[in-house]
Amino acid sequence: MKTIEELLSEIEKTSENFIRSFGTLSNEQLNRKPDPHTWSIAQIIDHIIRTNESYYPVIDQIRNGEFKPPFLSRIDFIVSFLGKLILKGVQPDRKRKVKTFSIWEPSESNIPAGIIERLKEHQAELRELIKDSADLIGNGTVISSPANRNIVYKLETAFDIIVTHEQRHYNQALEVLAFFNNTSGKDQT
Repeated sequence: MKTIEELLSEIEKTSENFIRSFGTLSNEQLNRKPDPHTWSIAQIIDHIIRTNESYYPVIDQIRNGEFKPPFLSRIDFIVSFLGKLILKGVQPDRKRKVKTFSIWEPSESNIPAGIIERLKEHQAELRELIKDSADLIGNGTVISSPANRNIVYKLETAFDIIVTHEQRHYNQALEVLAFFNNTSGKDQT
């Protein structure tokens, strides 16, 4: 597993990549979709924020002593297996498309202006959350996925999943940008 410092560094790098690659695009460009079934860059960013923030209530419940872990969380093999399985599924290579859970779908098809600024703010919050969770990570805290209570893994694995998932979607956003860059000159016949 990655150290807290490695997680923080990767979040910073991913943030910089998003800002460098998409920070100068207009809101119209950020919301363009290659086809009706493909997310726009803005929707990809919204999805990242929604997914990451869905973990906040779980961590709050743990902190407040309100988290009721499912039985599966007591079986180390299951916790390890599910964590590795989810982490493998969000790798940046994007060789295999994965359908997201409905709770993580982008909120709308036309994301309002300011999504890049929202991402910057969100990433700062996420870095603070990870730093503040050092004690929970150190204790080997097991959480449930916000999408399915019976999908359990360690909190440190959850943060690794979050960071890796962001990198995967950065690559997806680059694919959307490349599509428009490659087709912009071909529309004129």
